[in-house]
This record gives sequence, structure tokens and C-alpha cells, in this order.
Amino acid sequence: SYTMFVAPTCLVVLVVGTALTWDSKIPAALHTWQWYLLPNALLAFVLNVMVASIIKEVSAVGFILTGVCKDIVIVLFSCLFFGEVVTAGQCMGFTLTLFGVFFWSYLKVNPHSNVARFAERTLGMPATLQTPPEPTEATSLKGIKEKA
Repeated sequence: SYTMFVAPTCLVVLVVGTALTWDSKIPAALHTWQWYLLPNALLAFVLNVMVASIIKEVSAVGFILTGVCKDIVIVLFSCLFFGEVVTAGQCMGFTLTLFGVFFWSYLKVNPHSNVARFAERTLGMPATLQTPPEPTEATSLKGIKEKA
């Protein structure tokens, strides 16, 4: 899996970097900061597992959209709790981004909808989505009940 590949690779890079920049003060600093470093390392590991799980479940595009939503939440959180200023341009960008995320989600759920076809025609995309077959008497629930 992704984490099983990335974790050892990161370990090798970090060990080489530590060996090349070793300082005798590192063990004392590690002892001083261990209660901050251990939870941080655990959180980083959990984050890597979650990234792998999200990519597995929602695809790479879904992962990118999740990251964009996360960035918006971070900015809104800093605005609400730390008084950061958010400009009108940023608000418009966030709104357009969220609209795009919701529109993408809608298209994934309803690829044969009129909205999806309208978007294809408007953007000049080839109509790659085929119309779902109309239910026939044999495939309808009524037809199945009558045969039973």
C-alpha cells in the first residue's frame, strides 16, 4: 500500500539527512522536546494513513478536492478565531471553489442528468456519457413480481 511504501522511503531520507547534519546536541534536544515530537510523529503517521485511504476511496481528483476544502476550512477558522482578514476576492474564490466541488460531486452521482448533458454541450465536450437504458417490462420490479 501507499503508506507501506512511503514510510520506509521517508525513514531512509531522514536517516541520511540526520547522518549528514549530525550535531552532538541532538540527543539532549530530543529529550527536551520528546513530548512534542512523539504526538507530532503519531499525527503525521495517521495523516499518511488517512491520505492513502481517501485516495483509495475517492480517486485522485476527489483527494485534491478534499484538500481544497481543507484549505478553505483553515482560512475560515483563522478568520473566525484569530481575526485574520479575508478579502472579497478570497471570498469569491472560496465560493467558486466550493461550487465547483459540489458540482463535481453532483456530476459523479448523477452523470446522466440534464445538468451534466448541459455542461457537456456548453463546454463543447463530446457526449461520452451514454443514456442509461430505459427499463423494460422484464427488468422492472412489476415484471419480476408478475413472473414470481
